[in-house]
Amino acid sequence: MTMTLVRLLVIAVVIVLAAPAGHAVAAEGELRYGLHVTLAAKWLDPAETEAFTTPFMVLYAVHDAMVKPMPAGMSTPSLAESWSEARDHLSYTFTLRRNAKFHDGSPVTAEDVKFSFERYKGASATLLKEKVKEVQVVSPTQVRFVLKEPWPDFMLFYGTTASGAGWIVPKKYVEKVGEDGFKKAPIGAGPYRVVSFNPGVEIVLEAFDGYWRKVPNIRRLVMRTMTEETTRAAALKRGEVDLAYLFAGPVAEELRKTPGIRLEAPLLTGAFWLELPEQWDPKSPWHDRRVRLAASHAIDRQAINQAETLGFSRLTGSIVPRIFQFAIAMEPPAYDPARARKLLADAGYPNGFDAGDFYPFPPYNSMGEAILGYFQAVGIRSRLRTMERATYFTTWREKKLHGVILVVTSVMGNAATRLEPYATKNGIYAYGSLPEMDDLFARQARELDPKKREALVHRMQTIMTEHVMNVPIYDLAFIWGVGPRVEVSGANLIPGFPYSAPFEDLKVKR
Repeated sequence: MTMTLVRLLVIAVVIVLAAPAGHAVAAEGELRYGLHVTLAAKWLDPAETEAFTTPFMVLYAVHDAMVKPMPAGMSTPSLAESWSEARDHLSYTFTLRRNAKFHDGSPVTAEDVKFSFERYKGASATLLKEKVKEVQVVSPTQVRFVLKEPWPDFMLFYGTTASGAGWIVPKKYVEKVGEDGFKKAPIGAGPYRVVSFNPGVEIVLEAFDGYWRKVPNIRRLVMRTMTEETTRAAALKRGEVDLAYLFAGPVAEELRKTPGIRLEAPLLTGAFWLELPEQWDPKSPWHDRRVRLAASHAIDRQAINQAETLGFSRLTGSIVPRIFQFAIAMEPPAYDPARARKLLADAGYPNGFDAGDFYPFPPYNSMGEAILGYFQAVGIRSRLRTMERATYFTTWREKKLHGVILVVTSVMGNAATRLEPYATKNGIYAYGSLPEMDDLFARQARELDPKKREALVHRMQTIMTEHVMNVPIYDLAFIWGVGPRVEVSGANLIPGFPYSAPFEDLKVKR
């Protein structure tokens, strides 16, 4: 009788645990995202990282870096448990974690680190490879980067989101499947592995129990492309997604009033600004500093801030975030359309001029339309040209966008790393540069005295402002909508980072 009773109790417990609990885990263990951008295959490959934070929305899940921004700081040991700089400042030696492994179970080795750096071709790749003499494999768990000359910013370019050079991929697997095969079926060392990927539509990720830092709290992540803002909002309200990015104006206000929905608005380490590539053409009206300054005075930044981000963003006169090392806090020119018109007249354009095409950063089309309205009011005539994000980046990188380009980035680093892609002769997005800026950048990159270096980088920012190389607008507060199932969304866990991270720390309510 006793044995029979025990068996019946065991069977009952098994039935209870197997059926209902299995269903509960599937429901509670999944977090669904509505993305504001089209998922690109190259975001799954750190080698092609752009000088923007968007790819890291996926990289933080699938891959891992030697050092990366985390809650503990901008340069937190990750795959590398430690590193040291040589006394002569000519090398950095990293020691890898012995328990770090890729999704196929293979260990992360020094050969993978060397291979990942050598195949890197994304943002700041030219600069990194000009500065690094060689990468030495000291042992399977130790790797050394030897520099051609002292370079104080090596760790900022290598160990933050300023580039993707420090994000590690498995050498043997990439060589086996090839570059295209890797993008289709990537293997990383991050907290989640790829279950399925439909480019431009959806990516499904599953927790990697072997992740060195911790086992993720959520079993399954589903990221779906929903480029229409109203579609994302509706999906969030219906519970089809738990978290959605990028809401502005009326839609954001409506979500704020919706029961069960909360808004997150992390202030990013990045600004919106206008790039004016035609300034380097002596025949263009934009070549005249007074015209560029007129464009800056023409914009009511606070009105755009209120309309686009409910006033959460912070107005700025610089593309360098004021929290960065060596940054100068600068206020923007005042909204003054009368002064803008006078500057245009003084420059020889009393009736305004045709400014060419205007390319808004996808998908900030309404912001672009607002800026065009302010331009039109003072006589700067332009036409909105919207583009799909991948096309926008490719065309801009190839220097084929002309007229006016609305830009935003929130990659981390310091003032020098922010200026490099946009204001130096080798910058990935620079159409031109000033010789004095190039000289200052080269000098500060070699300067080991922090005070002297600070003075050089300050001078670079002052020259950029005086020359009106661009038109800063505001440091972006990136608005999310978060549903009732989400306990920890990841907002602000990594200061200045726009997206959910670290993924292994996210939680849904049980």
